[in-house]
Amino acid sequence: MPGTIIIAGAGLCGARAAFSLRERGYNGRIVMVGSERHAPYDRPPLSKQMVEGENFIQHIAEEESYRVGEIEHLGGIDVVGIDRGRHEVTLGNGSTLSYERLLLATGARPRMLPGTEGLRNVLTLRSFDDAVNIRSRLGQGRKLIIIGGGFIGLELAATARQLGTSVTVIEGLQRLMARAVPAEIASTIAERHLQEGVQVLLNVGVASIREEDRRVHVRLADGREIDGDLAVVGIGAVPNTELAETAGLEIDNGIAVDAFMRTSDEDIFAAGDCCSFPLEIYSGSRLRLESWRCAQDQGTAAAANMMGAAVAYDGVPWFWSDQYDLTLQIAGLPGLATETVRRELSDGAFLLFHLDVEGRLVAASAVGRGNAIGRDIRLCEMLISQRAFPNREDLVSPSTRLKSLLAA
Repeated sequence: MPGTIIIAGAGLCGARAAFSLRERGYNGRIVMVGSERHAPYDRPPLSKQMVEGENFIQHIAEEESYRVGEIEHLGGIDVVGIDRGRHEVTLGNGSTLSYERLLLATGARPRMLPGTEGLRNVLTLRSFDDAVNIRSRLGQGRKLIIIGGGFIGLELAATARQLGTSVTVIEGLQRLMARAVPAEIASTIAERHLQEGVQVLLNVGVASIREEDRRVHVRLADGREIDGDLAVVGIGAVPNTELAETAGLEIDNGIAVDAFMRTSDEDIFAAGDCCSFPLEIYSGSRLRLESWRCAQDQGTAAAANMMGAAVAYDGVPWFWSDQYDLTLQIAGLPGLATETVRRELSDGAFLLFHLDVEGRLVAASAVGRGNAIGRDIRLCEMLISQRAFPNREDLVSPSTRLKSLLAA
C-alpha cells in the first residue's frame, strides 16, 4: 500500500508537484497544506495585471481538478513542525499527519524595512490579498512610494501609472535592477518609466518612515522627505526555512537540496523559492532562484524523485518582466560573464549575449515590445544548455539565424 505524500506549501511549486504525482500514476494519499485561504495561484499577475481590477488572480487549476485528482488541499493553515523520526508533521491547529515522503515548498516572504512593522500604509506585495489591498488604494489623485527598484517594484510602478497614480521609486543603488539586469537593459526600462512620469531617485537610502494624518512620510538619508498615500517595499525576499531549520535539515542560502531535490533527509524534498540547489550546467554552483519557471519545473522534478525516479533538475535560469509595452527576458546568469556582445533587432529591441572568459555563452538578455524577443531568448536558452562557444561575428549579425548556431 502506498503511503502519504505531504506537501508543505500550496503555491505553484506545491500544486505542480501534486498534479505531477497523479500524472505519474501515484495512487497514495496527497495532502497539500498552505497558509492562504485561496486555491494555488500564479504570483506574476499580481504585479503585472493589477490594472484589470480584482480579476487578476489566475488559479493553477480549477477546484474540480483537485477533487478529480483526489488531492486534499488544506488552506488557511501551516505545517508548524516536523518529527523526522516518527515521519509526522504537526499543523497549526495541533493535529498531526504521517508521511512517507514530505515536500517542502514553503516559498519566500518579502524582506521588510526595520521599523515599519505595524504601519498600515506601508505594505509588501507577495499574496493575492496584498495585491487586492494595494489595488484598492491606487487611482487618480493618489500618490504611491515604492522602495526598491527591482522587478516587483517597477512592475507595480508601471501598473500604478496606468491607473493614474503618481509614483516615486526610491532605489539605494546607482541604477535600477542592478542585481538582476544588465545596465543596457536597465537603462532602457528606466527611460520608459521616466517617459511615463515616474520620479526615480537613485543612490539614496531611506533613513526613516512614519505615518501622520493618513499619509506616509519617507525621510531619505540625504535629508529630503517624500510623502504619499501608500508605500510599498520591494527590496527582495527571504526564503522560508524556519520549518526545515527546526527539523535539523541542512541550510545553505535556503533549504539545501541535491540535484534531485532531496534534502539532508532522504524522505524529505524541497523545491522552489525556499531551496538552494546545484546546477550542473554551471559546474555545480549552488543557486537559489525566485523564478516562476524554476518553481514549476522543480515541483515536477521533485514529484518524479519522490516516486523513486532519478530526474536531475538542470534547467537554464529564466526570468521575465513586463513593464508598460516592454518585455525583458533573461536566460542564464549574466553575472558569470566577462564580455557582452550586442545584436540590434527590429523596432528598437536588442539582444545581449553574455560570454565567459573562455567564450562560452553563459547568458542572454533582451528587451523589446510585446513578444518580439521571446523566440530569440528561447534559442539562446538552448545554446546555453548546449554549452555553446559561438562566433562573435555571428552573434552580432542579425542576418545569422540563431537556429543555425544550434545546428553548428
